[in-house]
Amino acid sequence: MLSIDPNTQSERDNYKLLTGSIIPRPVAFVTTLSTEGVLNGAPFSYFNIVTANPPLISVSIQRKAGEQKDTARNAMQKGEFVVHISDETYVEAMNETAAPLPPNQSEIELAGLTPVASDAISVPGVQEANIRMECVLERCIPLGGTENEPACDLLIGRVVRFHVAEHLYEKGRIHAEGLQPVSRLAGNNYAKLGEQFEIVRPT
Repeated sequence: MLSIDPNTQSERDNYKLLTGSIIPRPVAFVTTLSTEGVLNGAPFSYFNIVTANPPLISVSIQRKAGEQKDTARNAMQKGEFVVHISDETYVEAMNETAAPLPPNQSEIELAGLTPVASDAISVPGVQEANIRMECVLERCIPLGGTENEPACDLLIGRVVRFHVAEHLYEKGRIHAEGLQPVSRLAGNNYAKLGEQFEIVRPT
C-alpha cells in the first residue's frame, strides 16, 4: 500500500488521485442567468445531496487562477440556479457546454439545448433533461487556496421545485434504469449506471 502525503504533491497530482478514486461521481448540469440575461450552462461533477430537510444540494465550482467561473458568479448575483441530472439522452450536448466561452455567449445556444421556463425562479432550465431542480442559493462558501484567493466556490442550493419526467416517477420513487444517469470517472471517461445489487441495512 502506497502512502502519499498530499503536501508533497502538486495540485494536479492531488486532483488525479481524487478524481481517480472518488468514482463514479454524479454530474450536475447547471444553468444560470447573467445580469445581462445570458443563459449559461455547464457540467460539474463535484456534486451531491446535503440534506432532505429542507432539500439542499451542493455543487463545488473550482476557480481558474483565482477567477470565479460564470456559474458561480451568476448564481451569487441572481441567487438562483437550476440543477439537472445528466443522463445518456443529452450527454453529448452537455459535454459541449464545457467549452470555455466568454460570459456574453450562451453555452445553451452553442449546444442546441432548449430553454424551458422555471416555475418558482427566474432562471430557465433545459427541456432535454429528465430531472431538473429549481434552486435558490442558500449559501456560497469560498474554500481552499488562500484567504485572498480561494480555490473554489461551494454553492448550497435549496430546491424549491422538482421536475421529473412522468415515465420515471412512480409512488414517489425514481426509476434509475429509465433515467440512464451518467457519472464522471477520471480524465475524459464517463460511466453508465451498470449492474445494481441490494444489501439490507442492519437494524
